[in-house]
Amino acid sequence: MKFGFIGAGVVAQTIARHVMPYGHEVLLSNSRGPDTLADVVGKLGRGAFAGTPQQAAEQDVVVLSVEWPRVPEALASVPDWSGRTLIDATNRIDPDHPSDLGDVSGPTSSEIVADQAVGAKVVKAFNSIPMQWIEDASPEKPRTVLFISGDDASAKSALSEVLEQAGFAAVDLGTLAIGGRQQQVGGPLAGLNLTLHDPFVL
Repeated sequence: MKFGFIGAGVVAQTIARHVMPYGHEVLLSNSRGPDTLADVVGKLGRGAFAGTPQQAAEQDVVVLSVEWPRVPEALASVPDWSGRTLIDATNRIDPDHPSDLGDVSGPTSSEIVADQAVGAKVVKAFNSIPMQWIEDASPEKPRTVLFISGDDASAKSALSEVLEQAGFAAVDLGTLAIGGRQQQVGGPLAGLNLTLHDPFVL
């Protein structure tokens, strides 16, 4: 599978390190151009490439991994989201005002993303834990629980297979409206570091 990342920071690089050992390719992009990512893809190694957001959107799966204030701009860089699988790895946090989560009783953050990426099959994932908790990409790493939510069953199933292959435990919480609310920042499942060693996970 080919993963395209819109955003090339810690989230994108961490995910890439986990999926690449299993034959998946990654294409990272940012707003400054592919040339600025030469060092990043060089460190990731074979199977990693740099490109534009438009090229990232042409991959099998697109991962949105930008800061929340940049979401509209990032999504608008792709003219047509119809039929694309879009993994929303963002959190509704403004770096300048981190305590302001907005109206968490209204639409979930991923529903907002889906409204701006019309036609995309949006899956919420990779947002509920800090990336430093899963920085170990070795085969011996703990089997960490990663929550996913979405309205398209096939998109969730495909992502779950990759997560399980990469050594995670994928837990499907349901729709963006219901599951997405549980795992987004401010929800009860955000910030939980669960592994299969935890007795209440078994």
